[in-house]
Amino acid sequence: MPQRTVRIGDVEVGAGRGLALIAGPCAIESEELTLGVAEALVRIAADLGVPLVFKSSYLKDNRMSPGAFAGPGLEEGLRILERVKREFGVPVISDVHEREEVGHAARVLDALQIPAFLCRQTRLLEAACATGLPLNIKKGQFMAPEDMRHIVAKAAAAGSHRVMLTERGASFGYHDLVVDMRSIGTMRGFGCPVVFDATHSVQRPGSAGGTSGGSPEFVPLLARAACAAGCDALFVETHPDPSSALSDALSMVPLSELPGVLEGAVAVAKAVRQGKGLGA
Repeated sequence: MPQRTVRIGDVEVGAGRGLALIAGPCAIESEELTLGVAEALVRIAADLGVPLVFKSSYLKDNRMSPGAFAGPGLEEGLRILERVKREFGVPVISDVHEREEVGHAARVLDALQIPAFLCRQTRLLEAACATGLPLNIKKGQFMAPEDMRHIVAKAAAAGSHRVMLTERGASFGYHDLVVDMRSIGTMRGFGCPVVFDATHSVQRPGSAGGTSGGSPEFVPLLARAACAAGCDALFVETHPDPSSALSDALSMVPLSELPGVLEGAVAVAKAVRQGKGLGA
C-alpha cells in the first residue's frame, strides 16, 4: 500500500520525506525546564537538518504508584505547550487519555497522541479523530504489529487517515520489553508513517520499586536499528538531568548526549533512503 504523508504543523512525516524527530521531556515539570529543553531541541534539530515536533505530557495518567508525579494537568500544561509553540515556532503534541480532554487539547496541540495502553479504546480514538488533527497512535505493549491494521481501520471508519503508528517495544515476561524491528516494516505496510520510540523501548516497566526502570545505554543502538528498518520518525524523551526527572528518569536521554544519539541515527536513515529508495 502506498505510504501517506502526515503533516503536523509544518512538519511532514512519511512517504520519503526523510527522518523527523518527536522529542521533549517525558512530563512537563516546570515552565522553565520545558522552555529550556524546547530551545535546545530547536537548535539541535536545526544543526542536524531534522524537522522537530515538541512533545511533553501535561498529564501522565498511567502511573503505577499513588504518589507518583503526574504533571501539571490539562489547563496549565496546555498553557505551557502553547508558549513553546508560540515562542519557538514548532508544532506540539501531547497524550490524551479521556474523551473529555480531547476538545480542550485540540485547541492548542498540532497532533494528538494516543498512549500505548489506550490504543484500543474506541471512544477515545473516535473523539480524537473528530478533531481533524493528525494522530500518533502508540502500539500497545500487548499488541502484535499486524493487529494494528484494525486500529488504522477504526480510525478510518471515524473519518481520519492522518494516522502515524509508533513502535515502543513489546512485553517480554515481567519487567522487560523487546523490540521486533520487523514491526516497522509491517506497520508501514498499512500506508501509515511509523515512528520509533527509542526511550520507552528501553524501559523495564515496574522494575524500580513502583516506577519503571530502564537501560538508556541501548537507545543509540535501537535508534540506529530502527532507522535501518525504515522508520519515518524518532521519538526520544530527553531531560537536562534525567537522574532528577520526575517521570521516566531511568530511560530518558541526557540532553547533552542527544546530538550524538541523533547523528548516528540520521546518518543511517540517509544511507538507507539513498541506497534503497525507501519510502519513495
